[in-house]
Amino acid sequence: MYCLRAHLVMPIRTGAQIIWECLVHEGVQTVFGYPGGAILPTYDAMLDYPIHHVLVRHEQGATHMADGYARAGGGVGVAIATSGPGATNMVTGIATAMMDSSPMVCITGQVPSKMIGYDAFQETDISGIALPITKHSYLITAVEDIMPAIKEAFHLAKSGRPGPVLVDITKDAQQASIEWEWDPAPVKIRGYRANAPVVKTDLIKAEALIRAAKRPVILAGQGVIQSGATREVLAFAERIGSPIAMTLLGLGGVPASHRLNLGMMGMHGEAWVNHAIQEADLLLAFGMRFDDRVTGNLKTYAPTAKKIHIDVDASEINKNVAADVGIVGDLRETLKDLLDFIKPADHSAWVAHINSMKGDAAVRDIQALPDTGHLYAAHVINDIWRITEGKAVVVTDVGQHQMWEAQYYHHDSPRSLITSGGLGTMGFAVPAAIGAKMARPEAEVWAIVGDGGFQMTQAELSTAAQEGVKVNIAIINNGYLGMVRQWQEFFYDRRYAATPLRSPDFLKIADAHGLSGFRVESRGQVNDTVQRARAAEGTVIIDFRVEQEDSVYPMVPAGADLDAMIRRPDNSVLAETGADKN
Repeated sequence: MYCLRAHLVMPIRTGAQIIWECLVHEGVQTVFGYPGGAILPTYDAMLDYPIHHVLVRHEQGATHMADGYARAGGGVGVAIATSGPGATNMVTGIATAMMDSSPMVCITGQVPSKMIGYDAFQETDISGIALPITKHSYLITAVEDIMPAIKEAFHLAKSGRPGPVLVDITKDAQQASIEWEWDPAPVKIRGYRANAPVVKTDLIKAEALIRAAKRPVILAGQGVIQSGATREVLAFAERIGSPIAMTLLGLGGVPASHRLNLGMMGMHGEAWVNHAIQEADLLLAFGMRFDDRVTGNLKTYAPTAKKIHIDVDASEINKNVAADVGIVGDLRETLKDLLDFIKPADHSAWVAHINSMKGDAAVRDIQALPDTGHLYAAHVINDIWRITEGKAVVVTDVGQHQMWEAQYYHHDSPRSLITSGGLGTMGFAVPAAIGAKMARPEAEVWAIVGDGGFQMTQAELSTAAQEGVKVNIAIINNGYLGMVRQWQEFFYDRRYAATPLRSPDFLKIADAHGLSGFRVESRGQVNDTVQRARAAEGTVIIDFRVEQEDSVYPMVPAGADLDAMIRRPDNSVLAETGADKN
């Protein structure tokens, strides 16, 4: 049989060109990176392709930007770096994405293949280093292997439980040439099953537990957002009248304003939520992993509750908390199947009981905090929520401000809160906010940071300025490494070792980058300053000088029972307002 294809001449492409060809075919429009010797052939080829490259100031910033880009936009973030220190600088960002199930592909250059293993200049085994913090890592030494590896990387990054994938490509593979064309065939990886079919008998067992429950609580995690299952979770909750507790990364997956949404659970969750979990007779864990910050002491966690756990990742079932019914599958599709089995139920008395436990702390949900003359972080965050009408995309760093944001900014839509939950990476917010803004240029983006975490990646202000990106940065400046100071206050007799923090003049830092900067020292200045920041061109820094020794309440000490919370002292200034007796 005559084969026309055999006589067609395919174009010649270098490995470097193939990298960009693959990215174009994967629909990539923006990448974040920093050039260097081992990746230079790829950067030389970049100029011929319609992909926007964002030059970061540190490779960690590239990974956080790619992470924020992926979380805000729902696609795959891409970061690029050279070998050696360029690649190792990405490790923290890769681990952050792995812990928080963020889809990301990192492409790194490597020394020529004949020099591997000889301690060549800027040689590091990054594929080995990244092995435990990625879904998979590749070392590519031949040009013909580049396309299959990149195709697999994107498939792995976004399928099943999302996560980062690293592709390390030697310099000679980038420079070599072959006849090449894009292979549109779907990716098939032997032994990899992104979504296992749900077992019907598990659904029947789950229905029996749900029917018997008198005090159910749904635990909604980030899987609700990743699966796009908001509608299904609400339909399920409304059908059986079950209240919903949220993980930190799950916030926004169910509207905060919904009558069944109780708020955040866990170490700094709402007191009534933790009590409800401890009193429940059934927990329905939807796309969450029973992290230690959620459960407290596992031996006393929800002692009277049966557990139904639904997760796309089979390794999470029975890992931390034993499940009476464990269902492996995509949350949205699983809930659709489960809804076919579930009959309506009335648990209004149970919901009323939980609501009765809120007391004065429910003020978080009904009005702005009163002004006592003191400027608290809670004031700032609650006012930003009120002024933005809860419609902003908020990216937080890690620490006290992160927990206050979760308590005082009420998220009604998915992908409106981006934060480092599992790894707790200080320095995450500023670069991640830049990435989020580039993924959603129409959105109002706020980075809420501490004075400590901000200084870790403040160099990325140059990136924001160079790109003309508009991000509003609220620095919660209390002169301490706040969360560590809080632990020292509670558990180390106020011995503040290495937590008092001297900071530069943040307004001068803004000015040095050609950006706008404002300072707020009283509650009365917040509204006008936030509005000025919103109206200003480009990235804006606001230095909020808040109370120095305020703490996040409630707090479950590490390893303590979930309902053994440290509560706000009655003699604190904020408590006297009646704003938060939680």
